[in-house]
Amino acid sequence: MSDITPEHGARNLLQNCAQARAGERLLIAYEPPEYGYFDADSVQVVTSAARDLDLAVEAVDVGFNPDNPHLSDALLQAFERADIILFLARLGDQLRFSEMPQGKKVIVSFAVTKELFGSGFSNGHHDAFMALKSLVNQTLATSQHVELSCPAGTQVSGRPEMNLAPSGDTSILRFPMSVFTPVPAHSFTGRIAMPGFLTGTGSKYYEPYTVEFDGPLLAVMHEGRLTGFDGLPTDVAKAEAHYDFVAKMFGIDRNFVHSWHAGIHPGCGYPWDARENYERWGGAAFGNPRILHFHTCGAYAPGEISWNVIDPTIKVDRVTLWENGHFHAERLPGGAEILARFPCAAALFATPDTDIGLRRTA
Repeated sequence: MSDITPEHGARNLLQNCAQARAGERLLIAYEPPEYGYFDADSVQVVTSAARDLDLAVEAVDVGFNPDNPHLSDALLQAFERADIILFLARLGDQLRFSEMPQGKKVIVSFAVTKELFGSGFSNGHHDAFMALKSLVNQTLATSQHVELSCPAGTQVSGRPEMNLAPSGDTSILRFPMSVFTPVPAHSFTGRIAMPGFLTGTGSKYYEPYTVEFDGPLLAVMHEGRLTGFDGLPTDVAKAEAHYDFVAKMFGIDRNFVHSWHAGIHPGCGYPWDARENYERWGGAAFGNPRILHFHTCGAYAPGEISWNVIDPTIKVDRVTLWENGHFHAERLPGGAEILARFPCAAALFATPDTDIGLRRTA
């Protein structure tokens, strides 16, 4: 795919995701780089692209508040002045299932650095991945049986009971679009292999946010309920204690497994070590087809603890759509037509970015 640049990625966000028109007002709500999540350059890249499109741009530092994320009065007043609101900040992700001001185009960016704006993740045409998301949603909604597996031992099956109403997904736009609508887990049963750790979902923040294990660990689920863990006794005890801790802290349903989804964007690479910053990894890498994750601990999306399945295989009515972490979009009904219409997306599927910040397990 030619012309992969941060500037092109920013234009993809503004033109194809936000559908920005000349004269509109863009508000960038940004998180400063000292918090170790977003970089210092993305605001400038988007600002420059916006001005080239004749947009008026305002940028507001919204910081990062792990304990009490909220929209301040001053920020709400800034929202009123804008037509498009772009979060280059975790605040947007923390509030992505909350009510946002009406009549505004609100976007959360999962491209967290200039490097990611300049990758295939941000440069693949937004409409291509919106169309693929829709196809996956419809395929799952009409399916009778889905099987999930992975090289580490995941074995889960069930029949999706999709909620494709607006309430089944977030109330904001996401850029890049990298996952399908979450599949409710209440109709799924099986064993889920952890990748050596449990980590949060980006909904709330707590310490420890991540716990690591010494050996293989599997979560056991029955009809959307966590029933226990299999592994080294010390690892099982650590996992159980972590669930006790998080559930007690927030007063939530400890064993509720809410939903799951997998990445659909082969350009979604993570070129850093996940273990250096699990929060950033969880918020930026999940769109890669090598990752499938469950929302757990809490009877709401996205819950507070995620299970991350690495290199999933997903069979939908015996058709293998994901195979050891490779998403075969051309096997979807209508998928080949979408790839033909968007050569930039087809190029990403032909040469996917397999770097997700973890050593490949297969």
